[in-house]
Order: sequence, then C-alpha cells, then structure tokens
Amino acid sequence: MKKIKDKKVLIKVDSITIAAELLDTPTAHALLAALPCTASIRTWGDEIYFPLALGTGPEADAREVVEAGELAYWPEGGCIAIGFGPTPVSRGEEIRLVAPVNIWGLTAGSEVENLATVSAGATASMEAATAG
Repeated sequence: MKKIKDKKVLIKVDSITIAAELLDTPTAHALLAALPCTASIRTWGDEIYFPLALGTGPEADAREVVEAGELAYWPEGGCIAIGFGPTPVSRGEEIRLVAPVNIWGLTAGSEVENLATVSAGATASMEAATAG
C-alpha cells in the first residue's frame, strides 16, 4: 500500500515511543489533521485504544483481524486501536479487534509488543513528525 511521503506519527505512552509510517488513506489524512492529541488509554486483552474522533467511516478494506505493527482506527468507537496479541474475541493467537477497523499506519510488530506493560489510565500522546 502507498505511504504518505515525508510524514510519520510518533505515539508516546509512558516511556514507550512508537514511530509509525502513514498509509495514504482517508483515515491517515484525517488523523494528521487532528494532531497533536493526548488521551487516556483503555485496554482490552492485548490491545490498547484511546479516543480520537476523526469523523471517518469504515473504509472499503476495513477488517477485524490485524497484524502486530498495523495501527488502526475504530470508526464505530471513535478510537485509535493498537493490537499486539489476542483479545477476548480472538480465535487462537490472532489479533482480532471488536469491529472492523481502518488501517492507517505501520510500525515494527516488536515495537507494539512493548505496549503489553501499559496499564489502563496511562496517557497516550500522538504528534506528526517528519520522516527521516
């Protein structure tokens, strides 16, 4: 999938910083326009999520099962969702989110696995940065 050139997003939670490449999707463009943001983390199995109303609906390729390192937006819940392992609705070891999500960014799967140490109520911040 095509990426947005020269732009990335930094997500910071506690001492963890994740740098993400942005995909050229309507959700990624809406996300860039909404940054910077700060929100309180919620957890659900091996997923963290936090509110960020983007006003976008499901994209044509929205899906429930994601891979570690894919960053998602849950249109129905108005939240950024980052899965890094099984959730209560997963089948086996898959990363299944509660409803179809739009994939807006990519990072190393090993980076998102660090989120396993994050507790509900922690603060997440996101900001745009220049790729490089």
